[in-house]
Amino acid sequence: MTFLVSALVAVGLVTALFLYADRVKRYDLIDSLWGPGFAVIAIVTALLADGDPTRQWHVTVLTAVWGLRLGAYIFARNRKKSEDQRYVDIMRRAKGNPRLHMYRVYLIQAAIMWVVSLPVQVALHLDAPMNVLDVLAIVIWLVGFTFESVGDWQLAQFKADPASKGAVMDRGLWRYTRHPNYFGDAVVWWGLFLFALHTWAALLTVVSPLVMTFLLAKGTGKPLLEKDIGQRRPGYAEYVRRTSSFIPMPPKKVTPAG
Repeated sequence: MTFLVSALVAVGLVTALFLYADRVKRYDLIDSLWGPGFAVIAIVTALLADGDPTRQWHVTVLTAVWGLRLGAYIFARNRKKSEDQRYVDIMRRAKGNPRLHMYRVYLIQAAIMWVVSLPVQVALHLDAPMNVLDVLAIVIWLVGFTFESVGDWQLAQFKADPASKGAVMDRGLWRYTRHPNYFGDAVVWWGLFLFALHTWAALLTVVSPLVMTFLLAKGTGKPLLEKDIGQRRPGYAEYVRRTSSFIPMPPKKVTPAG
């Protein structure tokens, strides 16, 4: 029953946001809801489930901290920019009823949100006391959260510097991976998955970190971002040759052309 409630919550959240986005004609607002949506699902599930209170507290707080930080960052980043071109293209390509098509896009986001949140929901139902696996989950979450939040902060500082216009961000964590924020995001969900991994049935929730890792590394994350960045930043091709695409690694030594 709790899982049905969380699904209805996800649909309700995106529906309410869609009605507002449709009114202001800015559909990329859904990106700002992505993180906070998980926080809401975690809080609602924690209130309804009868799991171990200590685990519930840890899982809910870690999910909320990750989700609210991400939502605040995306909202602050996007509010001074024009609408994300992906959503403009969706409306332009839509035939018949573009608004209905966009609402379906929102519903797909709700479905993915619910599936990805499964380990959080399962963990909140577990009645067993916390053990070493949960401590490992916290450590992995911290590693992921550090990469994501520090990577976002370093990139924001870089973009705020007028001298960085047209240049490639290859400092700090960005020296070791082209996407420390995406890598960190994926690691966060591997950590949250471990909170649920106390029963064989919970192995099924591995779909959550697998989906997140795929989306970030092969789906709508890294590939979409890198699609045309080389045209805007001439030094990006060399950066690609020496820098790991996802998992942090020491930069390669690249022999200058000519």
